[in-house]
Amino acid sequence: MSSPVPAVRIDVRPASRGDVLVLTIDNPPVNASSAAVRAGLLDGIRRLADDPALVAGVIIGARGTFVSGSDITEFDGPVPEPLLPTVIAAIEACPLPVVAALDGFALGGGLELALGCDYRIGSPGVRLGMPAVSLGMVPGAGGTQRLPRLVGPVAAIRLILTGRRISGAEGLALGLLDETTEADLLGAAVEAACRCSKRPTSGLPVPPVDEALFAAAVDDGMRTSKQRPNAADAVELVRMAGSVPVGAALAEERARFDRLRVGAEAAALRHIFFAERAAARRSGIRPSPTALRRTAVIGAGAMGSGIAAALARSGAEVMLIDVDTEQAARGRDRARQSLERAVARGLLEPETGERAASGLSSSGRMEDLAGAELVVEAVFEDAAIKAGVLVEAQRQAPSAVLVTNTSYLGVASLAAALPDPAALIGLHFFNPADVMRLVEVVPTALTAPETVSTVLRLVADMDKQPVLAGDREGFIGNRLFAAYRRHAEYLIEDGALPADVDRALEGFGFALGPFAVADLSGLQIAHSLRERLRREGRLPARYVDIPDVLVDQGRLGRRTSAGYYAYDEKGRRTADPLVDALVLAESARKGLRRRPIGPDEIVRRAVGALVVEGCRAVEDGTARHIDDVDVVMVNGFGFPRHLGGPMHWARQLPEGELATMAATVAQAAQEAADPALVLACLADEPRG
Repeated sequence: MSSPVPAVRIDVRPASRGDVLVLTIDNPPVNASSAAVRAGLLDGIRRLADDPALVAGVIIGARGTFVSGSDITEFDGPVPEPLLPTVIAAIEACPLPVVAALDGFALGGGLELALGCDYRIGSPGVRLGMPAVSLGMVPGAGGTQRLPRLVGPVAAIRLILTGRRISGAEGLALGLLDETTEADLLGAAVEAACRCSKRPTSGLPVPPVDEALFAAAVDDGMRTSKQRPNAADAVELVRMAGSVPVGAALAEERARFDRLRVGAEAAALRHIFFAERAAARRSGIRPSPTALRRTAVIGAGAMGSGIAAALARSGAEVMLIDVDTEQAARGRDRARQSLERAVARGLLEPETGERAASGLSSSGRMEDLAGAELVVEAVFEDAAIKAGVLVEAQRQAPSAVLVTNTSYLGVASLAAALPDPAALIGLHFFNPADVMRLVEVVPTALTAPETVSTVLRLVADMDKQPVLAGDREGFIGNRLFAAYRRHAEYLIEDGALPADVDRALEGFGFALGPFAVADLSGLQIAHSLRERLRREGRLPARYVDIPDVLVDQGRLGRRTSAGYYAYDEKGRRTADPLVDALVLAESARKGLRRRPIGPDEIVRRAVGALVVEGCRAVEDGTARHIDDVDVVMVNGFGFPRHLGGPMHWARQLPEGELATMAATVAQAAQEAADPALVLACLADEPRG
């Protein structure tokens, strides 16, 4: 029986001034800081301190990455010894210098490990970040105390509150790295270890802080972190750096970390973290190893130009095609402007933005599709128009993967018109496509595995979040949101007003309530869908006429300065007495006895509608797993991330409350209740 491979390999490497101990972290797949890694590092540091033949140490990661972060599967209970602060304390107490050689990712606990070393050398492409706040915690191994000593409190609080990943070049400019090299990283680190001296980061002074800049950084970061309490903890801890003895500050940091990591919010954020990664693997098909080079988008409207910008960010060349040549050129220019905005906001490296913009072109000729490896159809949401465009696209580019961007139409019905239906797959981008991370991936029964493999690689290259969805109307997201919107309408017929509903759900954590969202999107969009359902005889058993009356009155939302709300010239909303009167009149016309409905009931009914419809989507195969429902609603529809998604939120409720909620939702919709379906669905825990 073979012995287990150690998580940390210990080697001795001769160098210019003596032997250097090299500790190589080897914990597949991403070198997470597990108990085995920490124990191996501690053993290595003790050997370094005790061996008189050694002059220095180097810590490096195997397979091109340092440490991607802590092993967060350890965070649900007591973290096994040795703890990361113990390892870092041993590094700082070691009489010999220790160099961190950083490549790939040095995130969270990995970056804190590097901060505990005496010198940091990285490749230009290394990605550095401190994501603890985005996981409901604070850094727990010295990040709030050592980072300010290297980069200053202002830069430190920005990195900690936003969780932003920075490049090696930016890390060098900030002072987080001492050196970058494009040469052999290990060789350069060994030589650096021979020439550097002992320099514990915790002993460095904190640079003077500009209070105005620090306050501005805190304001920006608190907005990014949605004003969560753990973000306020992080601010207090960074303020302690330099004003409280470092030992006491480190102890306080760890105490807050331990309190937060076992809290409900951190558990919810860990849930969505794992759910997102599992969603990308549901197809069982590996992403293609080959990146796409030549792509095209047909349809140069807002959605088409957004998709073009997202494709360009993936590194592919993109031709934007429209029957109107000038419209195609305008769409190309919009895509370039999107890239410029991303660069200006620090979301895209300038050289990456320039390279992506240079790869964008436009055309008014379908013949220019020849040679494209992938073609995205993004024309008007009409089945006949889309089918015709796809047939012509396949004629011009017969070997290309075809993608239809549709919100509601059946992908299989579009594939039926194609000579090669195996080449077609649905990708439902969310608007704006260049900003929103969620993409619903919709294969049909005829879609070839190679087609799925190609688009999974593309979605990854675009840095999007894929979720596999069944080919049913509305897929996962729009189907659930339609149920949520219907139940919001039932609430205003039963006794609430639009502002009451929005206020309650925004208090729950949504950025906007359902009626504010409707006004922002435009009431005519949902109206068109209802009219189609009316023609097809598929309206719900309980139907609310209020949104149709608003459309008939020309109240189409923010763009007309009137919808469910009135809007001033700056787009600020106020409750409109005319709408409130309309709501009251509609309830009276239907003979409904209105009653006061409080915020708790509003939340239980509206979010309960998401839960019930999510369970139905899982039951009929539209969603492959309940966790996928959470990923869609968090990433595509603004469900509060710190609550983990509607299904995770519901799983925290007692069984009796769940059954009551399911019955209440059914009663409001005038449907038969099936609490057993909800209870059985939510009992399915695996993350597959």
